Amino acid sequence: MRLAPHLHRLGNDIVASYLIDLPDGITLIDAGLPGHWHDLQRELTDLGRPITDIRGVVLTHGDSDHIGFAERVRTEAGVPVFIHSADAHRVRTGEKPKTPMGPARIGPMLGFLAYGLRKSGMRTRHVAEVETVDDGQVLELPGSPVVIGMPGHSPGSIAVHVPAVDAVFVGDALTTRHVLTGRVGAQPAPFTDEPEEALASLDRLTAVAASWVLPGHGAPWRGSTADIAAAVREGQRPAR
Repeated sequence: MRLAPHLHRLGNDIVASYLIDLPDGITLIDAGLPGHWHDLQRELTDLGRPITDIRGVVLTHGDSDHIGFAERVRTEAGVPVFIHSADAHRVRTGEKPKTPMGPARIGPMLGFLAYGLRKSGMRTRHVAEVETVDDGQVLELPGSPVVIGMPGHSPGSIAVHVPAVDAVFVGDALTTRHVLTGRVGAQPAPFTDEPEEALASLDRLTAVAASWVLPGHGAPWRGSTADIAAAVREGQRPAR
């Protein structure tokens, strides 16, 4: 789905990844679920671009619902996969700490699980080979993505700022639709390793100049990074 010139979303508000389409090639941000491979193929067909135009996949972190088709595009098209060094072990093995599930409602939770099954979430392949990145690095990919360390959800969670499309991709540093409760609006993401650290990392986001804030779950946010960070924190205040 086209969001803006050169900026496309794969998937939906339940699980999303993104495609940046520029004259010098395509950069993917996250890889959703394995079944989103078909969404990728449709988007490439609509754009009239071959898969060989993809120059890289940048993963915001190593969780299974963000790495879906990454190994397939790596092995079938030779596309490099980039991830923060602190999440490299997670993306290769799937090993991660157990975190409290937190609040949930049966309908949204079952909807999330059912969508994952439809999109082959139980058959996610770990990524055998990755190129590691670190905070502040500018990648030599279309759009010159800038890596912004956002630890908390996982040790190697990052945001990816792409000035060429006026967007910052935040993975699970925050969400605009809670996959377990169905609540919409800016808020912390569930299954976060270190919730307090994730909230503190929002300070790094406020320094980014972008009018699109694009999460891995939930609707795209049109507005400033400072506003969405404030909205996440506001939602954490106790009710009066």
